[in-house]
Amino acid sequence: MASNGDANCNANANVWRFKGNGATSDAAAVTLRKLAFGMFKNCTMNSGKTILFPTPGEPSAHPNFRTCPEAEEAVAAAARSGMANSYAPSPGVFKARRAVADYLNVELPTKLKPEDVYITGGCNQAIEIVLDSLAGNPAANILLPRPGYPHYDARAVVYNGLEIRKYDLLPESDWEIDLDGLQAAADENTVAMVIINPNNPCGNVYTYDHLNKVAEMARKLGILIISDEVYDHVVYGDMPFIPMGKFASIAPVITLGSISKGWVVPGWRVGWIAMNDPNGILKSTGVVQAIEDFLDLTPQPSYILQEALPDILEKTPKEFFDKKIKAMRRNVELSCERLKDIPCLFCPKKPESCSYLWLKLDTSMLDNIKNDFDFCTKLVSEESLILIPGVALGVENWVRISIGTDESVVEEIFERLKGFYDRHAISKEAIKLNGHAINQIVVSVI
Repeated sequence: MASNGDANCNANANVWRFKGNGATSDAAAVTLRKLAFGMFKNCTMNSGKTILFPTPGEPSAHPNFRTCPEAEEAVAAAARSGMANSYAPSPGVFKARRAVADYLNVELPTKLKPEDVYITGGCNQAIEIVLDSLAGNPAANILLPRPGYPHYDARAVVYNGLEIRKYDLLPESDWEIDLDGLQAAADENTVAMVIINPNNPCGNVYTYDHLNKVAEMARKLGILIISDEVYDHVVYGDMPFIPMGKFASIAPVITLGSISKGWVVPGWRVGWIAMNDPNGILKSTGVVQAIEDFLDLTPQPSYILQEALPDILEKTPKEFFDKKIKAMRRNVELSCERLKDIPCLFCPKKPESCSYLWLKLDTSMLDNIKNDFDFCTKLVSEESLILIPGVALGVENWVRISIGTDESVVEEIFERLKGFYDRHAISKEAIKLNGHAINQIVVSVI
């Protein structure tokens, strides 16, 4: 028999003094994971096809996209050693910090010391720690690229109280940063700007000259640069990758990185924060201390992965990266060829890095498709194909397609896209008629 206490225990929210933090829902709503799985969950799957969810960076059974045996053996050896079963130090295991410093120093004029590097649970945790450390001023704001990676938005707005302001990337200029727009977006409360290079989702790699101009602008504004370089080992075009740390003598740079994309191991969750600060600005302003304090408040990444990190960085053969890059080039060429059959999607610049195509969507060529979110939602229902709508990355009527996978999967992606386009395409005659009607309206208004 239930007691009176049990009988009175009900779901009436007015009885209880606690409730969930709604801020978590607000933050999760802008993440790619929440959006993509939300589209999948809320759609009726009518196609009868297997679900195709090409996720960037996920390990593949295809040999071109599986991580190297040397990395796997490094993790196994660390686990077998018995030396990595305790808690790790908050800043990271010293040998891992030293290995990351050595890895980054190859390209840097001012060399990092191990003490300048902090080990994190992947690049996402690095983002969270850095933004948390900059949120001391309640009026502070941060400049983010548009399009960009939404984890910055979620963490800055909801958890840190940092105001976000956007600057644009220019498709007509190889996705360079609109420096005039960036300057216009800044004010006396701006503390930092984020640059993603190699760029997700646009697939471009910034030139030395452009990065130098970015550093000069940051110096002019008195702000630091957060340089997200997680795709530094996924560059397959002619433009070489230049680390932002090369310009740290002009403006201080905090570099974020990980092995997730380059080694195709996002589930291993090990990354870093590197303080490129030859003039000691980050230290004198308290940013270094704030980061170290926040590291004491957050869980440490796996000791086993930190123990393995030196061997992963030092012993991975060049042939592993070469093989992956060759496969990516082939997938890009295949994708661009197949796009010719899907005229509603246009690629303004063939990607040179990362594992995506960033495509402009022309809804005027499609019947009953309102925007990019509508396009992707109906694509899930009809073709069981999950793509990322541009609105999730800050711009409307664009689509991001992941192509860092087996060539046969890339073929299947475009086969399904072609079928979807064929069903929804407006005839050329209808497009002409629509254009004629619009012209008539314009003439009558004039």
